[in-house]
Amino acid sequence: MRSKAFLHAEQPSLPWDAPGLLAGVDEAGRGPLAGPVVAAAVILDDQNPIKGLADSKKLTARQRERLYDEIRAKALCCSVAEASVEEIDQINILQATMLAMRRAVEGLRLKPNKVLVDGNRLPVLDILAEAIVQGDSKVQAISAASILAKVHRDRWCETIDRDFPQYGFASHKGYGTAEHMQALKTFGATPWHRQSFAPVAAVLSASPRNAT
Repeated sequence: MRSKAFLHAEQPSLPWDAPGLLAGVDEAGRGPLAGPVVAAAVILDDQNPIKGLADSKKLTARQRERLYDEIRAKALCCSVAEASVEEIDQINILQATMLAMRRAVEGLRLKPNKVLVDGNRLPVLDILAEAIVQGDSKVQAISAASILAKVHRDRWCETIDRDFPQYGFASHKGYGTAEHMQALKTFGATPWHRQSFAPVAAVLSASPRNAT
């Protein structure tokens, strides 16, 4: 049975410095034409700080890889979760993102007192939560989550690139670049392409050939 969509929920606003464990949550992969959307949740250890945390988009790949290992080693706990291509096509990318975020929070070994989520929407949680616009550059726990999610998805793209080298996943990471669109037109869609996304649907309707 497929998971139900999780709708935006209004939840009480919280001060960022309220006492108790704080989890930061962010996602990677809403925009690409292929692959799962990935979310991460991180509870940092105030006694074991990590230098250099920032929005993952502002870091180099090498910096993200280094920080990924440090976050995994130093955080009190962290969790990475996905929503699949099938779920994205069934419930749409927004609700699939909320689903991945909920799974990430529920996967934490420790239950936080509050959750701060990057953006302006919240997954349905049984924990007090607040959405923080540009939170990945304002809250270190969200920055850490953005790094984990980004590295996890980039590694997924590199793995898929080995199976489907003609598409260039290792370079464009699933985004709709000219190279990617030409590969779609030439070779058709892989099982990892999001068929509900307009560029993929348009290519499939014009040339319904699928890669295997």
